[in-house]
Amino acid sequence: MSMIPGLERPVPVPNDLTKPFWDACNERRLVLQNCTACARLHYPPTQRCNECGSADNLEWKEVQGKGHIDVYLVIRDSRIRGFRAAQPINFAVITLDEDPGINFLSNLPGTPPGEVPVGAPVELIFEQTSTGQLVHEWRVLT
Repeated sequence: MSMIPGLERPVPVPNDLTKPFWDACNERRLVLQNCTACARLHYPPTQRCNECGSADNLEWKEVQGKGHIDVYLVIRDSRIRGFRAAQPINFAVITLDEDPGINFLSNLPGTPPGEVPVGAPVELIFEQTSTGQLVHEWRVLT
């Protein structure tokens, strides 16, 4: 379960487009769509490449799961029911080192609210939801 007391993560509902992503998370792997026509990574998954428009050249590619904190804010009044008991909570934008155009949101498990070291490196971790589905998260490297 979550490393943040009181946090009840929203459970993702995979569809045909996102199922490979969530299946890989359950294997503790991070995969992104990669357009083999123009070598562009995509997150979140798309029906066609945002760069060249191709719909036939999207494949799943595993990435290393290393990044850094770009910016953050502290949520003190979330509208998301599962986050309310855990407030205040960090929401950080993580930039993927392999592709600075790819960003993720993270609550940075293990980092106290408001004590986020902007620019710090982070590593990929996986946390379990109430259904057992694993979700990607990011932890500050010390």
